[in-house]
Amino acid sequence: MNLLPASILRALLSHPLTRGRNLDDPRTTELRREIIRSKPFLRKLYEDWYRLILEDLVPLQRPVLELGSGGGFLNEKIGGLITSEVFFCRHVNLVADAMQLPLRRESLGAIVMIDVLHHIPDVRKFLREAGSVVRPGGLMIMIEPWVSRWSRLIYTKLHHEPFLPASEEWAFPTSGPLSGANGALPWIVFERDLDRFASEFPEWRLERLRPMMPFRYLISGGVSMRSLTPGFSYPAWSRIERWLEPWMRSWAMFALIVLRRSVI
Repeated sequence: MNLLPASILRALLSHPLTRGRNLDDPRTTELRREIIRSKPFLRKLYEDWYRLILEDLVPLQRPVLELGSGGGFLNEKIGGLITSEVFFCRHVNLVADAMQLPLRRESLGAIVMIDVLHHIPDVRKFLREAGSVVRPGGLMIMIEPWVSRWSRLIYTKLHHEPFLPASEEWAFPTSGPLSGANGALPWIVFERDLDRFASEFPEWRLERLRPMMPFRYLISGGVSMRSLTPGFSYPAWSRIERWLEPWMRSWAMFALIVLRRSVI
């Protein structure tokens, strides 16, 4: 029996609130905020992502800027968080382009983001800008898509965003702030081209890299698809992923990436 084509499967599973909507429309981001709060499994996943981010932040890492805050609720976890988005949205403090931040030099203790770096059209320009506004000893913490044998299959067959691990560039032409992407960019910069990153950006040190979460985001349906499992199953899926930890390089769909701004 033939399997359904990926495009038909995506259409069948797409969330009714965002089906057919323009990704670059701020109203879509507002709807995604509603979706994250209304899907119990997905909300638990975001809670875990926020917990991972908070583990590295200490009082010295203040103030904290979050890039791409539009759909999330990290401001409920970090007091005084500067929330931002690339276009105007309710619930954010700052409209800003990550490659040209309207902030004073060395004014931040940390930059945090979830699923943002792979949407930035020129990663080099962003890293230089972040190196300017984060003070020495500060952090950049991100949770991003990752490349593995498993994720190559999922991201190329079932996900709507471009996923190009073979790209030689740390940049891409973009059609819009959210529709433009290369989901493999974080892996390209911090794994495949790590030596190049270290050479070009000595002001940043890769402090921690943790490939993780092969299943939870996928079965949550994320912000654009229906949930494939009820919220009460979340602990069971967490246990399965913990059991797979030794083999996460082959299974991970995401990675926690922590960079520290050099003191020298």
